[in-house]
Amino acid sequence: MADIIWEDAFCGEGASCFRLGTDADGNGYVAIAGAEQNHLTDSAEALRQMIRDIKAGKADHLL
Repeated sequence: MADIIWEDAFCGEGASCFRLGTDADGNGYVAIAGAEQNHLTDSAEALRQMIRDIKAGKADHLL
């Protein structure tokens, strides 16, 4: 398994806290803080696009 570098947790209003991570191969990861072993994996660009969509209000129900 690749070494994942996790960023600080992001917590929404009263919601679960999420962490984003990357590895040296350019993969991106997202997990609930404290449960990083159960992460989702995709390309870093796919996760960047998801974050841009959330910030644009297209998927704010995910937070």
